[in-house]
Amino acid sequence: MTVADPAIELADVDLSLGEGAARVHILRGVGLTIGRGEAVGLLGASGSGKSTLLMTMAGLERPDRGSVTIDGERIDTMGEDRLARFRGRRIGFVFQSFHLIPTMTALENVAAPLELAGAPDAFGRAAEGLAAVGLSERASHYPAQLSGGEQQRVALARALSPRPAVLIADEPTGNLDEATGQAVIDLLFEARRKGGATLVLVTHDPALAARCDRTLHMRSGRLEPSALAPVVA
Repeated sequence: MTVADPAIELADVDLSLGEGAARVHILRGVGLTIGRGEAVGLLGASGSGKSTLLMTMAGLERPDRGSVTIDGERIDTMGEDRLARFRGRRIGFVFQSFHLIPTMTALENVAAPLELAGAPDAFGRAAEGLAAVGLSERASHYPAQLSGGEQQRVALARALSPRPAVLIADEPTGNLDEATGQAVIDLLFEARRKGGATLVLVTHDPALAARCDRTLHMRSGRLEPSALAPVVA
């Protein structure tokens, strides 16, 4: 059975990182199809390849072998400039460690990728994004003036403001306390529901993964066979 409308397709993806004797084989023959609008939770032990798989889906790592197709376009063969533009328009990424630019305000952090992608009214859309995560009153504050939860909400607004087809979140609550993390996750799922984006979420929390439509398990750079069955129309 196949997905009627795939948003993410990986075929026989292999990836090694490092040089010489330090080179490590991380992804091993990964094949995966995720349907448009599907929410997928990715579980696995540290070092199993979860984060590297997300980076490959986002075009931040290129596979040594295999293909990566996102929203109908093969990204592993794109040149750097085209890939950067594609990623800015179609892929939103939420990191565990926020990755905000310290010399930019919250509003500027959200607007920056919109400007790079050539979006009209980048600052207007950024303001809407901050409002959606309840941070309008913090728009002029710098990251150092924000709590961890507020920083992650800025990062979420930054990921969502381009209205991406694919939303990727790598342990988005890993640096937050339980209550703040729950609030961020609720915002993430609500935004995904409203925008219709496909969501891939790496987590160590089985309860969080269970909120997704499907749960995948990685072990030693491979997806376990039970994880491969797609949601079908």
